[in-house]
Amino acid sequence: MISYDIFDFLGNIGVLLVLVVYLGLQMEKLSARSVLYSGANIIGAILIMLSLYFKFNLSAFVMEFAWFLISAYGLYKAWGRPSINASEH
Repeated sequence: MISYDIFDFLGNIGVLLVLVVYLGLQMEKLSARSVLYSGANIIGAILIMLSLYFKFNLSAFVMEFAWFLISAYGLYKAWGRPSINASEH
């Protein structure tokens, strides 16, 4: 019998979050350089890694950890970029 607990649910929420923002990117509703896109990817990766802590799979963990690091870099770049209004003055 397959068990489904709170950590499975949180992992599925993480997957849904990553897929929704990726769809938003493909539909040109989100920018890959936006804080929202990178932040949602970080939260999604964390939720998926949390579920993997209880039902570990090395390949999935490596993928999500890399996703987390790349998204963290994107978030760092998005926060570090000056706004358009600030560069005009």
